[in-house]
Amino acid sequence: MAIISKKKKIYSISDPLRKYLVAQGRESQLPIKYEDLQRYSSSIPLVDKSGNDTLWETVFFEHHEMPQIHESLKKIYAQLKSAGDVSVIEHLYIDRIDLCIYGNTQPFRVRIVNKINDLFDYFYLKVADASRVYGLELEHLISPNKINFLVCGDTLVEEHIQGIPGDDFIKHHMKDQRFNEMRLAKEFVKFNERCLVRLLGDMHSSNFVVEVIPDFDEIHYRIRAIDFDQQSYEGRTAIYMPQYFKQNNPIIKLGLKHMEPELEIQYQKEERSLIATRLKSSVSGPAIKNLVTAMMEDHIAPEKNVISLRNELTKLYEEPRFMHCESMGAILKLSLMMVIKKPIRYKYSFMKRN
Repeated sequence: MAIISKKKKIYSISDPLRKYLVAQGRESQLPIKYEDLQRYSSSIPLVDKSGNDTLWETVFFEHHEMPQIHESLKKIYAQLKSAGDVSVIEHLYIDRIDLCIYGNTQPFRVRIVNKINDLFDYFYLKVADASRVYGLELEHLISPNKINFLVCGDTLVEEHIQGIPGDDFIKHHMKDQRFNEMRLAKEFVKFNERCLVRLLGDMHSSNFVVEVIPDFDEIHYRIRAIDFDQQSYEGRTAIYMPQYFKQNNPIIKLGLKHMEPELEIQYQKEERSLIATRLKSSVSGPAIKNLVTAMMEDHIAPEKNVISLRNELTKLYEEPRFMHCESMGAILKLSLMMVIKKPIRYKYSFMKRN
């Protein structure tokens, strides 16, 4: 069972990472920043449709400040979605601003609504934690998913990642008659492998969503991470493998039910092959190289975590070069190289987890 040791500290964005963000167009001047929203004057608890406390609070600002705050937030949405073309926000209004009171960085979530058709979207303003920024960019470059985000000083702006929260999917959707157990099990194996390769930790069911994709008479699934704070931080391999979180056990059981070890290895190999293709791509390859180079110059985890993780990955891959890694960036670089050098790994499969 995987357990996070303690609350992770927030790491500031370093000069190498900032240089990378500027080169990739991720750095942008914003009309309002995270600390500006901290000046709210009051708040009320936000409850869901069943009346349960969501652990979010809806915040309110002084009446004379509201027009400027709302207009600034709409401009940020235009920067996030349409490269700053403000014509797209003509019919939009800010419906609500919520604060997550339990989150590591206490993010603000903005609900923005189209007044013509009442359709809505969300985006977030957060403290710009370097771990999360590395995680977002790696997700954009290495996974099948693309993510829009912007950074300005110590403020991070993220788009909303749509999908059914993993814990909600497990609780309410796995009994649906149309539910395809084998396809979800397959997707989880690939998600598990992707997290391990790019060293994204803490992927229990509250930290990912499930996209349901109809295709003719079949249902496909994609599991998407939504929390990137534990990118290349923890020192134990199990933290980077979703199969070791007890919250994910209902999905794990599907793998045990439907898959022989040979089939699981096949799906692992498929995912590692896809990552290898992205690493070699003329489009994503150079960006990945530059991002990892910036991370190698950065300090984003305690030294004891670096030592512990390199020891465990040495055993996992039977690769002694991990012992020479002096930073999380160096470990990540070698981990990515492993998808080319060792397209199949046999250890820590579902079939051997007990």
